[in-house]
Amino acid sequence: MDQIQSERGHLKPRRIGFVSTRFNGTDGVSLETRKWAQVLEGLGHACFYFSGESDQPPERSRIVPRAHFQHPDIEAIQQVAFTARERPPQLTAQIHALAAELKNALYQFCQAFEIELLIVENALTIPLNVPLGIALTELLAETSMPAIAHHHDFFWERQRFMVGCVWDYIDMAFPPHLPSLRHVVINSTAGEQLGFRNHTFSLLIPNVMDFDRPPPPPDAYSADLKQALGVREDEFLLLQPTRIIPRKAIEHAVELTGRLGLPATLVISHASGDEGDEYAQRVREYAALLNVRVVFASSRIASERGATPAGEKIYSLRDIYQRADLTTYPSTIEGFGNAFLEALYFRRPIVVNNYSVYNVDIKPKGFQVVEFDGFITRAVVDQARALLENPARGQAMAETNYALATKHYSYTMLARRLETLLAEAFGE
Repeated sequence: MDQIQSERGHLKPRRIGFVSTRFNGTDGVSLETRKWAQVLEGLGHACFYFSGESDQPPERSRIVPRAHFQHPDIEAIQQVAFTARERPPQLTAQIHALAAELKNALYQFCQAFEIELLIVENALTIPLNVPLGIALTELLAETSMPAIAHHHDFFWERQRFMVGCVWDYIDMAFPPHLPSLRHVVINSTAGEQLGFRNHTFSLLIPNVMDFDRPPPPPDAYSADLKQALGVREDEFLLLQPTRIIPRKAIEHAVELTGRLGLPATLVISHASGDEGDEYAQRVREYAALLNVRVVFASSRIASERGATPAGEKIYSLRDIYQRADLTTYPSTIEGFGNAFLEALYFRRPIVVNNYSVYNVDIKPKGFQVVEFDGFITRAVVDQARALLENPARGQAMAETNYALATKHYSYTMLARRLETLLAEAFGE
């Protein structure tokens, strides 16, 4: 980043406010926000945060509980908004009251931190918090403040948002059509759909990793990781580095593990998140049916190292990636594919489902993976087994993939595109 700053430091430093429902944990929005902020700060800008939950420095954050999509008042609105066919008048009143409250909090945030540009992370994209989307739209309409809407996944990509009684608000704010607002999408299909549905131009900026700075090698801290997770030393560790939600299609990873004919355990690094535990129970039952051992490791894996309340080690995502023998990524739907990039960054061989964004945007780059198309075949099992039995082959594939990813998904690429956006926003 120092090189980028020295080469591209001609733009005036700006005070930039990130806005979302939450900035915390290892979800894609939080991860990409940290990367954007790191790049922007490397270019000399200052970053601040408005959200319902935050792990960012308190002195640069404004936490407003009702900005969170899991706040009880917001959940109550969502329950009616996306099930009822007609909107009760009291729901309209409640939405407007909360939108006014959140807009006032946004004004205070912008004034307190002297914000010059807002970057809205998915809060104008998917209607998890309808009042927050309305508040942001009205703020931008009233101030003409330069803003960037960073779109991760749109409402039309989620079945649960296709029925309801708030279509007027969705048309207004998810996303809005405003002259001061620039749109960024993370895959080309999303850009095409946004143009078709909203007649709005967008810039494609895919998810990134800092491929210009390779991760350090595994160290002594993670040497006991397999033992801590209950994986025998003579077993292969297959890593499913995602949340446990239906679109991750973890059954495929379970099936692959069971069909390898090798001693192997599947480790799932993340919890269920905000979509309930029914699917996690489904994965447990399916694994028991196939007699496959699955470790649900979210209590021992986090973005950073630490300790549990009982004093047990918490390992980082880097630790689990670097100790894994194979990464599984069987998702059916992804906005882009953070876990795919992470596997490339940590030089892990990967088994991937041919989901649409991978097929259109990533696969043409020439990455070497074990690929399947909707279901696990004997050929896929054979290829995965060969990589486990011949680690040198998997390492060679990983090195090729790392070089390709450095070219297409690096911080250097992100810095160039963000500078273009900021130059346009401020007429520089």
